[in-house]
Amino acid sequence: MKHITTLFICSLLFVTQTNFGQITQEDPEITKMISEIKADNLEITVKKLVSFGTRHTLSDTKSKTRGIGAAQQWVKSEFEKYALESGGRLTSIIDYFTVKADGKRIATDSQLGNVMATLKGTDPSDNRVLIISGHLDSRVTDVMDAKSDAPGANDDGSGVAAMMELAKIMSKRAFPYSIIFVAVTGEEQGLYGARHLAEVAKKGNWNIIAMLNNDMIGNSLSSGTKLRDNTQVRVFSEATPYLETNEEAKMRVLTNRDNDSPSRQLARYIKATTNQYVAQLDINLVYRNDRFLRGGDHTPFSQNGFTAIRFCEMNENFDHQHQDLRTEDNIKYGDLPEFMDFEYLRKVAASNLATLANLAGAPNAPQNVGIEVKDLTNFSTLTWTASKTTNVYGYQILIRETSDNSWQKAVFVKDTKATIPYSKDNFLFAVQAIDELGHASLPVFPIPIR
Repeated sequence: MKHITTLFICSLLFVTQTNFGQITQEDPEITKMISEIKADNLEITVKKLVSFGTRHTLSDTKSKTRGIGAAQQWVKSEFEKYALESGGRLTSIIDYFTVKADGKRIATDSQLGNVMATLKGTDPSDNRVLIISGHLDSRVTDVMDAKSDAPGANDDGSGVAAMMELAKIMSKRAFPYSIIFVAVTGEEQGLYGARHLAEVAKKGNWNIIAMLNNDMIGNSLSSGTKLRDNTQVRVFSEATPYLETNEEAKMRVLTNRDNDSPSRQLARYIKATTNQYVAQLDINLVYRNDRFLRGGDHTPFSQNGFTAIRFCEMNENFDHQHQDLRTEDNIKYGDLPEFMDFEYLRKVAASNLATLANLAGAPNAPQNVGIEVKDLTNFSTLTWTASKTTNVYGYQILIRETSDNSWQKAVFVKDTKATIPYSKDNFLFAVQAIDELGHASLPVFPIPIR
């Protein structure tokens, strides 16, 4: 027993208990970027988006002041301003595509467009991609009403404003791999913009590490119950990957990894990173793809095999969501800026930035992560293949009890194999690669090695 204990101690550099498993070291540059996010700037952007009257997917595309076309051109013009400070790394386009009439929410064949800005990575050998999105289109009570004013301040001016604020701030910095900032359209008509982009990414074999969808992240007061909470935001993540193969399903059941899909790992990562960098905001992990029987722009990415989640405010206000502008029984209806909480929006934007910046600086995730099962023991031995990137400082083995939602402990090692005094019968594990500044890859769940 003494020999085993000595081996164990020598195999570990140190053991530390952290906020849900990630190293507590903070990158001062990420802290600085977060300090540059201003609630006032977010409010200005939202009000500008509202000024286009309606941004309905099927609204005017020719006017320079009203409708979806004017809004698209303005977002692109803002991206072009950010590009001037990016050293030529930020480029933008409006990716137009045609949607055929569907007999439902697309009455006639229509041209739609996603406004995209790509911040190109500095490492030409690194093909990883991160995506952050909000949907530009808006609506009123009748989803086919393309004429009435549909301000769409919170749904989803909030998501677009956060995405644009991050594009402005992050484009001034350099990251090893690429980040795509996108205002999709067609969400209210059937997730058309996100589906188009996801299919383009699938066809092009994009190496998307994570897709963050922000949809309604600027309201802190619920309708009906009148609950007010600007200290929590929901992150939705799928349980079972849409494209799971039969072999993957068998392994999921065998290893009891029903709560450890790639999207769940991303959601936990967001929670840990937010706890580390953003004061007075907690991530409420909601273990379903989206709200009950509903979906969002992350869903087509999940359906195409990518790791994707949705940020959404903790308490929705249905008086200000999908409503005609009116006053009834002294209640003012409509999605207007006056009903938003811009300090709350700032914090959610900060959570997005902390997540993207950490991932964008992190090494590649370890490969071939496995757990040895040849011996009956109260220790657990994990092995993996070293990350392909050169900025690896070490690895973290994340540990949690089977009944716990989030990682509870982290063991840091320099090698690609470690034996730890936690039984695989009682705990779940994952492994992530980290660099010297504490930027961590997404965790990888181990498979049995016989």
